[in-house]
Amino acid sequence: MSLTVPAGLLGQARGGEVDDEAFVACVRDSLPYAWAVISELVERRGRTGAEFADNQVPPPDEAARGQLLRCLASDAMRGALERHFGVRLAFQNCHRVAVFHPAAAAAHAEFVTPRAQILNQRPDLVDC
Repeated sequence: MSLTVPAGLLGQARGGEVDDEAFVACVRDSLPYAWAVISELVERRGRTGAEFADNQVPPPDEAARGQLLRCLASDAMRGALERHFGVRLAFQNCHRVAVFHPAAAAAHAEFVTPRAQILNQRPDLVDC
């Protein structure tokens, strides 16, 4: 299961639209490793003023890796986090998350190319 959904949020979903901030809180609480990685990248990108910040450190274990995969593979979760943090997210392999300033279209476009994906490959990442 991707998320641990509180009863109140489940009721909200059954009744209609879900509050974005409540959904973001559910993601934060359910996927703490993914939240910590993304939050740190958002903070670093903001502090440096760079077009983007990325994580190149593999997760410490399979549970953490699974959190990143579930969080970034979900359009709903990715979109909610992008709106919450005011950034654009991108993902390569099992751990390379990048946070882009919304105006950094060229940097984002380069990051998500097949060329960039291929250049990011290493033998130790084949089974990640």
